[in-house]
Amino acid sequence: MREPGGDRVPAIVGPTAVGKTAVAIRVAAELGCEIVSVDSRQIYRELDIGTAKPTAEEQAAARHHLLDVAYPTERFSAATFQRAGDAAIADIQTRSKRPLLVGGAGLYLRALLDGLFEGPPAQPEIRQRLRAEAELDGGEALHARLSQVDPVASHRIHRNDTLRLVRALEVYETTGEPISGLQSQWASGTPRHEAVIVGLRRPREALNRRANARIRAMVADGLVDEVRGLRDRYDREAPAFNGYGYRELWDCLDGLHSEEKALELLRRNTHRYAKRQLTWFRSDSRVMWVDVADDATTEDVAGAALEAIASAEKGEE
Repeated sequence: MREPGGDRVPAIVGPTAVGKTAVAIRVAAELGCEIVSVDSRQIYRELDIGTAKPTAEEQAAARHHLLDVAYPTERFSAATFQRAGDAAIADIQTRSKRPLLVGGAGLYLRALLDGLFEGPPAQPEIRQRLRAEAELDGGEALHARLSQVDPVASHRIHRNDTLRLVRALEVYETTGEPISGLQSQWASGTPRHEAVIVGLRRPREALNRRANARIRAMVADGLVDEVRGLRDRYDREAPAFNGYGYRELWDCLDGLHSEEKALELLRRNTHRYAKRQLTWFRSDSRVMWVDVADDATTEDVAGAALEAIASAEKGEE
């Protein structure tokens, strides 16, 4: 559906550490936007340093929505995000502002723009068996099996995301079809929100260097102490800690490996996550890519993003 006022919802997406936040703040200022965060971890309170949550200064420069809206113990699904995102967009538009979607959580973005893939009904016996296997062998075994039958989905789903691994394998066992293929067929329908999506990308080596530099900065800013505080208050299996980013240092504090090893794992897992994000967004033909050079300034990239948005909106007139 078209948004009130005839404007499509602009979005800035891309992998972690590509530089979305700084660019989005410039774009928001130019277009009169408020930012709707599309990040599956920045929704959680108390997870600040490890999620690269926008700073107080950045949030003062542009109003942000959907930050700090859940406790670490709460499960925040794509359906929950869809409802929260709809409410944020409606709230922004009541003030004659434009929403600007910003983030790297492809599933959340798709839920908000296109709706949710329901798939076949749950099969309790299959689901129970897969969950039991996950408890016995961990997510590694399920992830390896999924990579055999649905490599596209296995690239999108983290090996620690047991909930989604079980669902993907359940759908395959029920239908004989990979869930990624069924999702592609479903995604060709009418969108819930018309959007113009700009993707930021950098060469792999440059992106990895930026990710490594950001991890060093996080450690300098107190990441280990942040994890220690969360470890004192919450269980390691709380939904907020599913996936990379906190488990590596958590295990270090539990004595399972050294801090040096934890940071090595964090770098590796961050690089892998960025690769999965790019794979997801490359599959969306709506994304207009801006290639970011090493020497490009934030103003340069924001200008290119604004040109892409203006060109897309002019083309539909």
